[in-house]
Amino acid sequence: MPDSDDEYIQDVSDDEVGAHQVSNATGPSTRRNAGQGARGVGGWEVTRTWENVVEGEDGTISGTVEGLLEAGKRKRLLKDTTPLQRGIIRHLILILDLSTAMAEKDLKPTRYLLTLRYAQEFVTEYFEQNPISQLGIIGMRDGLAVRVSDMSGNPNDHTSHLKTLREQEPKGHPSLQNALDMARAALFHAPSHGTREILLVFGSLLSSDPGDIHTTITALATSHITASVIGLAAQVAICRTLVSRTNPALKPDEAYGVCLNEQHYRDLFMKATTPPVTAKSYEPSGRMNGNTDNDHDGGGSKSSLLMMGFPSRIVESAKSLCACHSRPSRGGYLCSRCSSKVCALPSTCPACGLTLILSTHLARSYHHLFPLRNWKEVSWPRASLRRNQPGCFGCGIHFPDIPKVSKGKEVVPSNGRVDGIREREKDAGFEAMGREGATTAGVSESGRYECPVCGMFFCIDCDVFAHEVVHNCPGCQSREAGLEIEEGRGGERNGHQHPVDIQVGQSEDEDVEMENGG
Repeated sequence: MPDSDDEYIQDVSDDEVGAHQVSNATGPSTRRNAGQGARGVGGWEVTRTWENVVEGEDGTISGTVEGLLEAGKRKRLLKDTTPLQRGIIRHLILILDLSTAMAEKDLKPTRYLLTLRYAQEFVTEYFEQNPISQLGIIGMRDGLAVRVSDMSGNPNDHTSHLKTLREQEPKGHPSLQNALDMARAALFHAPSHGTREILLVFGSLLSSDPGDIHTTITALATSHITASVIGLAAQVAICRTLVSRTNPALKPDEAYGVCLNEQHYRDLFMKATTPPVTAKSYEPSGRMNGNTDNDHDGGGSKSSLLMMGFPSRIVESAKSLCACHSRPSRGGYLCSRCSSKVCALPSTCPACGLTLILSTHLARSYHHLFPLRNWKEVSWPRASLRRNQPGCFGCGIHFPDIPKVSKGKEVVPSNGRVDGIREREKDAGFEAMGREGATTAGVSESGRYECPVCGMFFCIDCDVFAHEVVHNCPGCQSREAGLEIEEGRGGERNGHQHPVDIQVGQSEDEDVEMENGG
């Protein structure tokens, strides 16, 4: 059978043949033009994405592939790093759609299985980014709301309950009202110093509710509970009303997203791991929470003190029951106030209600308040002035060699400092030597990324690791001692390593008062 790129056309008229012809986008006419001329309606154009792949000098496409991968990594990192007041103590209810609509296979393998897998990854990442927060999971099936896991700060409890859902099949219709009522009841006793959030994963286009759902949405707004929605099929009007009523300070599109593919679905899920911006603190009764004599914002957010305990781990010679699960164990943590034993941290003491955490948990939560600044792309002229750094400052990998260009135009430092470089005029030779795939916004043509504080160069992998894992700049941390003794600099750092307000003279096992949201 001979090869043919033409489309098979059944017995149709000449006008319809013209409307079905496909031509290259670079040709004089396209299918859209043909369809408009023949039948008066628009068709569609065929996009040949494979034509965008360009071979390198070595005859391979590795340069283009590396450039596309690097562009994807930088896209996740280029976000707003403005320090904002955020609620680092969160209380979130995850509502999953377990109805028959989740059996669709537009997301591989199915919506149901992919949602359960992403939900497990979300639980792990949520507690990694918010170690002193709480999470609960609710399901919707057969017109009822099913409690999957109770509000807890232990990620293992949630992942184990999610694994049991794999043995079940999606069933019936979802009931959005019943799920929201159950979520509101679970968040009713959440303390006023933390956030109250709902994350809804909705795959259906309908909701089987027993009453007026608008009354439930009004109750959520009155209880200061914010809701965000991830849609799997299409945007639903009642979900848009939900996010607009509970998030008056945000646009509906910022709190309601509809996934386009599997990767976009995961990105929407992981977006919820970042704490929301706190506009004001309040009590359930509507009164402002905090010391009225210590108003830092002049009518805005007020500071409040939160009692916390930092217990030490113990290992007993004989097993004893824990106060949280009544399970026998040899190890655990003793409450700093009442000496009750709990299994894991962070948690709340079941006896006295004291919040028990480790100092490392608190330090990990602070990177949301003081985010690491975005590193800048380094051009070839900028890289040519730092030939003494041939490799990445973080991992030591060798950077691409700086190309040799003709003399004439130059790049000079401003004020005699290397970190204040201004480009007088970019050399055409450097532009010609740009890496393949580096034309995307945010991608460095030289493979180097520079910290705006310390001026060190890093590779793209260290850029991702520093911004998503350690949340600190290795260059700034290595020169920290020099900055502290330097007069007039004030020890500027890029990252979240800031002192924590802990009362002096108290050991780690004692209760401490910490300023929350100040």
